[in-house]
Amino acid sequence: MDLNDAVLTCCINIQWTNALGVIGRKLSYKIATLRLIRNDIRELFIELATDKSKPLKFRMKNIVMHKKFMSEGKASINFKTENCVMYISNAPPAPLMYFLRTIFIKINGNEQTDEIAAQKQLRAHMLSEKPSIFEEVSPVTTSEMVLARKKAGLITQNTPLSGENRKRKYEEIRNGDGLMNKAPAAKKLYQESSQTDLKPEDSIKLCVEQMEVLQACTSGKNVFFTGSAGTGKSFLLRKIISALPPDGTVPTASTGVAACLISGVTLHGFAGIGSGEASLQRCYELASRPTSAQAWRKCKRLIIDEISMVDGEFFDKIEAVARKLKRSERPFGGIQLILCGDFLQLPPVTKRNPTSGNVDGQQQRFCFQSNAWEKCIEYVYELKDVHRQSDPEFIKILNHIRIGHVNEGITKRLIATSKQIIEGNGILATQLCSHTNDADCINETKLENLAGEKVLFKAEDSDAHMTKQLDAQVQATSELYLKVNAQVMLLKNLNISSGLVNGARGVVVRIEKGLPVVRFKNKIEYTCKQEKWIIKTPSGGTVTRRQVPLKLAWAFSIHKSQGLTLDCVEMSLSKVFEAGQAYVALSRAKSLDSLRVLDFDAKQVWANAQVLQYYKLFRRRLQNITMIPLGSRTTEERERKTARTANSLNKLKKSLMNKPLVSIS
Repeated sequence: MDLNDAVLTCCINIQWTNALGVIGRKLSYKIATLRLIRNDIRELFIELATDKSKPLKFRMKNIVMHKKFMSEGKASINFKTENCVMYISNAPPAPLMYFLRTIFIKINGNEQTDEIAAQKQLRAHMLSEKPSIFEEVSPVTTSEMVLARKKAGLITQNTPLSGENRKRKYEEIRNGDGLMNKAPAAKKLYQESSQTDLKPEDSIKLCVEQMEVLQACTSGKNVFFTGSAGTGKSFLLRKIISALPPDGTVPTASTGVAACLISGVTLHGFAGIGSGEASLQRCYELASRPTSAQAWRKCKRLIIDEISMVDGEFFDKIEAVARKLKRSERPFGGIQLILCGDFLQLPPVTKRNPTSGNVDGQQQRFCFQSNAWEKCIEYVYELKDVHRQSDPEFIKILNHIRIGHVNEGITKRLIATSKQIIEGNGILATQLCSHTNDADCINETKLENLAGEKVLFKAEDSDAHMTKQLDAQVQATSELYLKVNAQVMLLKNLNISSGLVNGARGVVVRIEKGLPVVRFKNKIEYTCKQEKWIIKTPSGGTVTRRQVPLKLAWAFSIHKSQGLTLDCVEMSLSKVFEAGQAYVALSRAKSLDSLRVLDFDAKQVWANAQVLQYYKLFRRRLQNITMIPLGSRTTEERERKTARTANSLNKLKKSLMNKPLVSIS
């Protein structure tokens, strides 16, 4: 529990009503800070502070909290005793959740049961001439949390689960009728199961290097963070989005699937300039249409995921459009940029000829080669800690493959995987294909060859006219045909600690009450109920799809596998046609033991030379900036070292990036 869980900065509106319910006094603050405090007799208050007015204090007694729209940064607290309602809006969703949870625990986790002692304490306080002393509440303790959960009915016994009880609970999970069918909803104050059984993504803590990136983003810096596959870039990006105020924050991605994963829109859909192939003047005209212009003017923070797949020319054009519509000559019109991606993975798809004005005559033109990049990006971070794989040998191989380096040892090790038996419990390996059409053809053929009747699972879309857009952005299809023994893949994180995660492989064992029951590779059986996907429209609206969170998984395309972790995967890299494609395919596997590579050829592994040069330059500069000699130093020596580093940094501003970078050790 963080100390700042008792502090929240947001927009506040307060209304007082009389005995007849008629609104009297009103207060409104665009930016205010809420702080949980206690007085000297342990009474809990919320203090509201602004820059221009005296702090207000509200006693936390006889209150009702409404948190239905907490994931949108909205909530309300009804102070019944004071006939007052506080409306919270534009709050960063994650801090809002922790703030409300702290209130819940502090109110319900108080073990004071001696009413006579409490009354004596209150009487002594009222007779005292000393003014009340207020202090911040202490961090939540384990005992407070347990007591609060007991009062809320979330814990029915004090003792931990015995061995027999744990076995029975595991049997319920296997049979598909217990805990596993209670998938965690996003942004709940508490889950309905014990913390030992459930580990939703929200409960996973950021590592040190991820925290540095988060702090830079929340402090308003223009940031690009990169890292190899499996370093938690997408996970960190979702944490960043939840830590920012919703108003003015626009999450986008270069692809529809990536946009859906961060509950955002496609970059092209937000920008409003189509494919970007038109002239700059025409782009101005397109973006000046009412809907697009309003979206640009409201934007304060633009987030772009999978930036490596955004063409550099398109990046230049939207930067110019931003300055035009924001009426500011500052880079990107003063909009804060938060960019995420790995240029050593899949490159942008362009239709231009190799000689049509691209850098060095290359067909691929990356964002870091654009004129706007040098002006806009202030800080570059590279995540180093790999979370997807734990095998040091496999991580080392992937690091070599990422930069296009294959030696004899790597070749032999990958060729040896061709003889591995990675299937188990009736679950076959997913075949990764370089072309989407090949994957679709394999899945359709395999399904038709299975015995039995096909069962149709039809999605429920909130807007029937948006079905095509939903198909483009959501992994779950509008129509899913399944049979018993069909090989499937899970498309949602349902229970991380139990292995029910996005990309988990399984096989349909039966259709029960109109729902598929899937046995996963870890032997857990789960009845797949409909899950919800939400996409945002460029105008700010939302469209939802409810569908069984499964997809046929005999084969999958490499492009659509980005971000997935596959627990048994087979591939033939003979048809690889892009730099980084082989690396993306190999890095989907969790370990060498879960991987089978057919007909491996070192010639199919290469990295783009321009990208390698870009990474080489900023890494060299990072090393020069952050290198600290061994041995102890006095304060004066450290200050002199810092001054020398600053001078070196100024000299390096003339290089490719032309901006300071931040190192993560």
